[in-house]
Amino acid sequence: MDFDFQLDLTEMANSLDTADVVALYFPLLRKTLIIDSRSSAVDAPMVKIVEMVATPEERFRSLRRLRPRFPKPESLTLIPWPKYVQSLVTLGMWEHLVARFVNLGFPDVVRECEACLAELTALEKEEIRRALAGDNYKSLWESKPGDWTEPDIDAEDDAGV
Repeated sequence: MDFDFQLDLTEMANSLDTADVVALYFPLLRKTLIIDSRSSAVDAPMVKIVEMVATPEERFRSLRRLRPRFPKPESLTLIPWPKYVQSLVTLGMWEHLVARFVNLGFPDVVRECEACLAELTALEKEEIRRALAGDNYKSLWESKPGDWTEPDIDAEDDAGV
């Protein structure tokens, strides 16, 4: 799963450092980490795991439901993450995300970030377990008992092959 996908880590770090709303989505898990740094006197920034959606318009609608006291964000940065969840940490991207909320002065949101990372890691571990067990996955090469038999080498010798 952690193939050699080319990611612009500098651009991603910049988005995590500055964008009002980032949707970091994990195609394998069919989940999105919403990072909304907007805050008010009533609402703190939000970090939340949600289901993936099919279009940016759907994401804007879901944000409206999640954050009804906020206007539509000026922009929405969408970042696909086709790698392992832990690679966010090893590649330094998680540090950018957490630092943003530390710098904004929201320690509770930092704890939410860590809870989301733990949940994403658990979801990934379960998805890998399901893939290995074949739960909701189909093999390209399904076999049934008796489909494959060893060739009779002696018969080939007898045929003059």
